[in-house]
Amino acid sequence: MGIRIMGIDPGTRVVGYGVVDLEGNDLKHVAHGAFDVRKGATYPQRLRLIFEGLSEMLKAYKPDVCVVEEIFYAKSAKSAIKTGEGRGVALLSAAVCGVPVVEYAATKIKKSVTGTGSAHKSQVQKMVRLQLALKDVPKPADAADALACAICHCHRLRFESKGIR
Repeated sequence: MGIRIMGIDPGTRVVGYGVVDLEGNDLKHVAHGAFDVRKGATYPQRLRLIFEGLSEMLKAYKPDVCVVEEIFYAKSAKSAIKTGEGRGVALLSAAVCGVPVVEYAATKIKKSVTGTGSAHKSQVQKMVRLQLALKDVPKPADAADALACAICHCHRLRFESKGIR
């Protein structure tokens, strides 16, 4: 029996999600997408829409674990606070749905998927496509980032199963 992992690329405008199954050493793409909540909603309404959307995906795909990207940096204090609020909503959604959460720094996720912690979004998209044997690169980039979160955790689980830390 494998493990189902949902990755979340948190935000307060667009939130990416990606679901993969790890069976033995095989990665299988299950789903990916994004919630764009920018139009016609106040900031508190956007947070509610994100919570509802993520909760719906968590209930639909029933992951064993949820992986959320940590805050790496922000252009301003205001941006950092908003990003933190988006992360908080993602963490709350998982907690309410009873799904344990693992967190990784963005640089660790990029390095795990592309080999370098400073990879550009297009590089992440291409490597996610290759590792999941997808026909096209996952779009939007937020969904590819969420899939990269899930893939990073899969790599960690593979290493741990071989006694490598």
